[in-house]
Order: sequence, then structure tokens, then C-alpha cells
Amino acid sequence: MARSLGIAALLEAYRSSDLTPLDVVHDVLQRTAAYPDRAVWIHKIPDADLMARATSLMSDPLARQLPLYGIPFAIKDNIDAEGRPTTAGCAAFAAISASDSTVVSRLLAAGAILVGKTNLDQFATGLVGIRSPYGAPRCVFNADYISGGSSSGSAVAVAAGLVSFALGTDTAGSGRIPAGFNNIVGLKPTRGLISTAGVLPACRSLDCVSILALTAADAIAVLAEAQAEDPADPYSRAAQPVALPQAAFRFGILHPADREFGGDREAEALYDVAIRNLASLGGTAVTVDYTPFRAVGALLYEGPFVAERLAAIAPFLATHADAMDAAVRSIIAGASRYSAADAFNGHYRLRALARQAAVQWRAMDVLLLPTAPTILTVAAVQAEPLRLNSLLGQYTNFVNLLDYAAIAVPAGFRNDGIPLGVTLVGAAHTDLDLARLGAQLHQAAGCGAGLDRALTLAPAPDGTLDGVVLAVAGAHLSGMPLNHELTGLGATFIEATRSAPDYRLLTLQTVPPKPGLVRTPGLHAGGIALELWRLSEQAFGRFVAALPQPMGIGKVVLADGRIVSGFLCEPCVTEGATDITAYGGWRSYVAAALP
Repeated sequence: MARSLGIAALLEAYRSSDLTPLDVVHDVLQRTAAYPDRAVWIHKIPDADLMARATSLMSDPLARQLPLYGIPFAIKDNIDAEGRPTTAGCAAFAAISASDSTVVSRLLAAGAILVGKTNLDQFATGLVGIRSPYGAPRCVFNADYISGGSSSGSAVAVAAGLVSFALGTDTAGSGRIPAGFNNIVGLKPTRGLISTAGVLPACRSLDCVSILALTAADAIAVLAEAQAEDPADPYSRAAQPVALPQAAFRFGILHPADREFGGDREAEALYDVAIRNLASLGGTAVTVDYTPFRAVGALLYEGPFVAERLAAIAPFLATHADAMDAAVRSIIAGASRYSAADAFNGHYRLRALARQAAVQWRAMDVLLLPTAPTILTVAAVQAEPLRLNSLLGQYTNFVNLLDYAAIAVPAGFRNDGIPLGVTLVGAAHTDLDLARLGAQLHQAAGCGAGLDRALTLAPAPDGTLDGVVLAVAGAHLSGMPLNHELTGLGATFIEATRSAPDYRLLTLQTVPPKPGLVRTPGLHAGGIALELWRLSEQAFGRFVAALPQPMGIGKVVLADGRIVSGFLCEPCVTEGATDITAYGGWRSYVAAALP
């Protein structure tokens, strides 16, 4: 297999100078040119622009510290990128975007390299991946089978090794289903964690930007940079991490009477293996009543909630109906039969079902489900486009309506070499702990990631590393004047990251000037650039003992919700300090202040 484009592997190769971003761009271009499925892309960034982006990153000494430095990624073509067309899978709808969507802007600021925009079920309406005039991306393991949708091209681009990660969207399962069909991870974050400003809505109140990646660790690394409360998106919200039990937890499973696998016995067997694997990780399986979850899922397409899809593109439908895919047109146009009263009645029904679902959560901490009942051939879906699409959403449609978080992970392969996945579902804001658990479940499946079935997986993201993890924001950063105080104690670099968005950075009135990190509840900035270093407990004790006033050590919340030790300053020294939060970090401030 070719070199993995996993995020951790690329960042390590950059640090060791084994690779440069320009090397990776050349590699990505060769891979993309050689990959036979031309339906993956709707718009590719020109080669010269990609090389210019890589060269620009390499020429900036500060860029090497960015958390996604030189990481290639793709975006679903309902997400805006400045100067590039957004089609939503419909040529007649295409328009050049005047600016980047918030999420793309954040990822570019973190050092990532946008490679192109990927195919999708038109207007993000479908779970099959074949409702596009730009062609139908196929399962990377067998072109007779669908890729899943609607984030079809994004999933294939990751699974085929064309990019490190990709953005999709997920309203009814559009990020999870294609992940399951291509042996990768699909993270559907808590609603609102990633801004949808600059994303064409499917159902605006329910939409999530999803992350497709090789591993849960990679998905969380991307989420850490992508998430932030955004004034431009009224549905966005700040992360408020909720912990899940890690050593002994209860997980819900389907009652035999609730199981639906479309006759696919091997898919059911893989679900049973996942149940055993999760139990081996410390979980206790609890059979739950799936009835309320199924009923909620039915509301999304069989009730008035489908009218929200019409609200997103009503003017276009009125004038360009003939330009739309027939199946997509029939679904969205059919929403016109619902009245405002129907919509309210649908919300009343949802609230009642949510109460019933809450009863089931009393017995479980997470819910383990098949990602999809089975996988389908392209020919089968073409013959029955609506019924079979509905079949695929049985275990995904309810999640956003009930404001849950979810992560789809690979579960293994059928005897014919086709992959299937399972999904962990949790309450809102359990994203990080779901990913930790999902990483372990993925590893237990032993099926690699994407086309590389032998890929060694990155470890689960957690904050329980040996020794003490210390976040630094100023002169102790690598390459800065006081970094030797860490390295002299045997500290090892872990990663570059950012604080939660509610931190300010001040330059204190000390000699010489030092930065101060101050948490300010209600602040919605982009977070402060940090580095994490690991010290032994003995070395950490010596380091803390030597700290001069007014500096001290407290707890710092990271962008991904982890809590680590970090520098804090006494409140008295913030008087008269200069707020430099806008620089995003001490390096950027120092560079700007140099003559």
C-alpha cells in the first residue's frame, strides 16, 4: 500500500523532515489522477494553486506549528470555498462562492490544504450516493456497490487514500452511511459544534457538518480545529463536554424483534461481533426498546419535517424543477402538501417520542447500532430508489432530531470483501468520549481503515497519558527562549492544539513581557494556540517549584474538550495588560512585534 495519509503520520513525517507539504501535494495529485472513479470530484483545485499553498506553508516558519500543517482535505460540494463553485450536485444551481464557509476558513487557518470539492446526492438528499448528474461514486472495494450518501465523494476520497480527511454533512445519516460502506470513520458531531455558515442547508435546524477520516483520532483532531461557536450561525453553540464512563459502561443493543438487516445475515453477524467486542472493552450489553427511535426517524421523511428541505431551495425548485434529479425532486416537492399546522403537530409528536426515548437512556450510557442494515448494489437502487434509500436510514434518521452525537466506525467485512460498520450514539456533547470508545471498537474489529485493511490505527484520543500533560502558550513553546526548561527536564512534545474558544491571551506588564492565559466565560473567540508537552510526575514537580511569580499552574480546557494542566496567571497582574487575543497565539504576536 502507498504511504498512509493519516494525520498523525503526516505530521510526524513533517517534523522529522521525511516529507514536506509539497511532497504530499505531488503525491495526492498522482493518486487522484490514477484513481479510476472519476465521479468522486465535482471541482478540483488547480495543481498550481495546490503547489502554491504548500509552498506558502513551507516558507512560513510559524506555520510548522499549526495543528493541521500540510494536511490535505476535501469538502462536500454543498460547502463554500472562496472563488470556487458550489453546485450541491446540480449544475443549474452552481454559483461561485464569495467567501469561505466558517469551517473551511478555520481548517485553512489551522494549516490544512484544500484539494477539491466532492460529489454528493443532489442537495444532500439521499443515503445512496447515486443521485447526482456528476456520476455515482462507488464503494472503494467493489464498483458494483453504492458508496453511500449523501457525502459519497468525501467518503471515497478518504477511503481511497486521496486525502487525509474530508468534510461531509449529516442530517439523516449522510456522513455515517458512506463511512460504513467504505471502511472509515464518520463523526457526526453534536448539532451546532461546527458552524454551518456557508453550508447550503438541507434541513437547517438539524444539519451537521460531519468529518470523514481514517481513524477516530484523526476525526477528533479535525473537530478540535473545526468547532467553535459562530455568530454567523444562529444554531451554533460552544462545546460543553459531557463525560461517559470508560471502564465500566452500559451499552444499548437491539432486541431481536427490532433487528432489520434486509436479509443480510453477514451484516447481522458483524453487528453481533461488535457487541462482543464492546463487551470485551468493559461494557455491559442492555437490550432496549428501539420503537421510539424508529418512530422519530420516520418523522424525518414521512412527516412534515421534510418541509424544511423545501424551505432551503423553494425558489430554485419553482423555476428549475426540470434540472433536478427525479428522486430528489419528488421528495422535496412532496413537502408542499404539509401545512403549518402539520409542522407544529410534528414537533408535538417529536417531543412525546423524545420522552419515550429518554426512558431507554436510563438503562444505557451509549447505544450501539448497525450503521446501515446492509449495503446495496447500484443496480438495485436504480430499480427502487425510494424504498431502498428508506431502508438504509433505519438506524441513522433519528439522531439529529433527538440532538444526539454519533460516530460510525468500521465493523469488518463480509465474505465477499464488502465492509460494513456500526455506530455509537450518545447524548449531546459526548463527542470526545464517544470517539475514544469508537477508536477502541474500531481497533478491536481488526479491519484497518479504507482500502488498507492492514493499517495500524492511531491510539484513541484521551487525556490519561502517562506522566503529566502540560499546555504551554508562551516562551516555553518549541523554539522559544524558555523551551529548554522543558526539554532539560526530559519533556516530550505531544501535539500542537488550541484552547477552548473562551480564553483570552494577554501580554503582562512584567520584565520581560510574558503572556497570560485567562478564561473569560461567554467569549467566543477562536481559541489560543498551545503546545502539549509530557513530563514525568517528578519532572513536573521540579518545573512547578521553579516557576516565578505571578505564574502558576491550573487547569486549561482544550478545544476538543480535554482538560490538562497549563499556565495561568494571578488576577492582580492582568490589570494594565494588553489584550492580544486577536493574534491567536504568542508566536503570531511576537512575529508581528518584531521590527
